Amino acid sequence: MIRVDVTRKSFGTTEVLHGVRFDIQRGETLALLGPSGIGKSTLLRLVAGISKDFEGHIECPDKLAIVFQEPTLLDWRSTLDNILLVHPGLSRDAALAILDKVGLADKTDMYPRQLSLGQQRRLSLARAFAGQPDALIMDEPFVSLDAEMADDMLTLTERLIEETRPATLFVTHSRAEANRLAGRVLTLGGKPATVIADEPAGT
Repeated sequence: MIRVDVTRKSFGTTEVLHGVRFDIQRGETLALLGPSGIGKSTLLRLVAGISKDFEGHIECPDKLAIVFQEPTLLDWRSTLDNILLVHPGLSRDAALAILDKVGLADKTDMYPRQLSLGQQRRLSLARAFAGQPDALIMDEPFVSLDAEMADDMLTLTERLIEETRPATLFVTHSRAEANRLAGRVLTLGGKPATVIADEPAGT
């Protein structure tokens, strides 16, 4: 599971997060909502262990995968190598299988810059799920996609989460995306930001 108890997070003298507490069980997806600049990305960095400068305590499994807003791919490596280099213990057959799941089976020798944005996002998902993560963090992975492509990506992500069952923290600005992908929705608000709602999706 992911367990978060951020008593306080500040930048200099400015407190940005205060009393943010929640748990995410294995197989559960929690969507994180809130206006731009509220501290969602800061909170993700804390949960991911990228930043450790805060008061409180966070528990997160070691097998953690992150899907960023922009695909963070190795542009000088092939689609297949983008999987194998991140997961060196993964067999070639397993890497090919996950690429097939995301619809990139015929793109294994292409480079990220030769792929469309949608295909790059699919590759990012494939790389994240190839390691069978126990925890998954997604930072607005469907932003900048048209409605049809976003719907396809949501369907694909739903299927991969169902198969792998990580504890998932999903940041989005879209309540519709949150209701579709998550079982719970947590909303940040105020200054400093705190949890103003933690409710079942769809409410």
